[in-house]
Amino acid sequence: MSDYRGKKVVIIGLGLTGLSCVDFFLARGVTPRVTDTRISPAGLEKLPETVERFLGGINEDWLLDADLIVASPGIALSHPALSRAEEAGVEIVGDVELFCREARAPIVAITGSNGKSTVTMMVGEMAKAAGCHVAVGGNIGLPVLSLLSETIELYVLELSSFQLETTHSLKAAAATILNVSEDHMDRYPLGMQQYRAAKLRIYEHATTCVVNADDGLTMPVRGVDSRCISFGVNVGDYHLNTQQGSTWLRVKGEKVLDTGEMKLTGQHNYTNALAALALADAAGLPRATSLKALTTFTGLSHRYCLAHRSHGVDWINDSKATNVGSTEAALKGLIVKGQLWLLLGGDGKSADFTPLLPYLQRDNLKIYCFGRDGDELAALRPEVSVRTDTLQQAMAAIAPQTAPGDLVLLSPACASLDQFKNFEQRGDEFTRLAKELG
Repeated sequence: MSDYRGKKVVIIGLGLTGLSCVDFFLARGVTPRVTDTRISPAGLEKLPETVERFLGGINEDWLLDADLIVASPGIALSHPALSRAEEAGVEIVGDVELFCREARAPIVAITGSNGKSTVTMMVGEMAKAAGCHVAVGGNIGLPVLSLLSETIELYVLELSSFQLETTHSLKAAAATILNVSEDHMDRYPLGMQQYRAAKLRIYEHATTCVVNADDGLTMPVRGVDSRCISFGVNVGDYHLNTQQGSTWLRVKGEKVLDTGEMKLTGQHNYTNALAALALADAAGLPRATSLKALTTFTGLSHRYCLAHRSHGVDWINDSKATNVGSTEAALKGLIVKGQLWLLLGGDGKSADFTPLLPYLQRDNLKIYCFGRDGDELAALRPEVSVRTDTLQQAMAAIAPQTAPGDLVLLSPACASLDQFKNFEQRGDEFTRLAKELG
């Protein structure tokens, strides 16, 4: 356990994560300072009176005077104030780094542009099915520092590229990069390789690396080595196999589960299951209970889930598709008997939308584009695209035109923050309107 006594600590950013950092240091006899660019950040009312705070900006004098800065994942390390502190020799970490210094149980670490929340929850359910005392959190659910406990036998963490940038002490029992597709390009001005480099940090010191055989960007920089286990659609140690109309999960040639027994559908969910199984096996969880967990797992809300079914029309909520790769995954291999009504739009975060083009060539497609980057999305295939200002307007236009066998899919390929509080609120609004209009 690290000793922080006598250290001058500054926490940047409040909210749930910031508060967990405050609690962490107070429990170790250190009173940190808190600075936040917001005038009234979430969690301010829970901040103890004894903690000095600077709101509405970043107190650069505090940073330069600090021994340790704990930065929120929401602030880029390239921020001028952080750059100057780093040049002055001040140590900068995140909450995940603090956690890794303290955690005594094995860690399964999961990152990727898409699917990481689903895989994290799958592995968590596999651990529970095995009777393991597991804690699940990180970029999903609870902040990592609130998970620390002597009784935990396994930690399963979803980690974002932002969190990995400030993490140095992670020694995962099993780690994966599920996939790498363009995302957060507004945060990574040097492009995909800078984004990928942040993700690749998850493999440093890992005992087992679970790589995607279909995505070369998920491979360690030095290439595949003895630590690596692979998963993929048709190739990999863990892969899919279709025989006589059934798709199976296979491990090194052995059929282990008919996907027909799973509640989740879609090729992207089957490959998620392969990755989760590989991680669970690497962490020493019993295969039998892991497979049982896959048959009962119902998925996460806002991730390609049925929001409403009426008059033979399915309304699918995939609001969590906040980047191009996630929408690609939703459209890949998608079979629709009638018309596909696709809802795209929001804040594209400076992404290139052209990788969607191959998936937009089907004949039975109508695209409705809304939000900040709606024009750019509509330009992908203008002859089948309709531009609206809002999601609500788009759905109101679609509803009277639907017929039995149609599918209305919200898979926006964009963040929601231009018009919604978060992707959850966007998905909830889609579900509400689907039930009202359908």
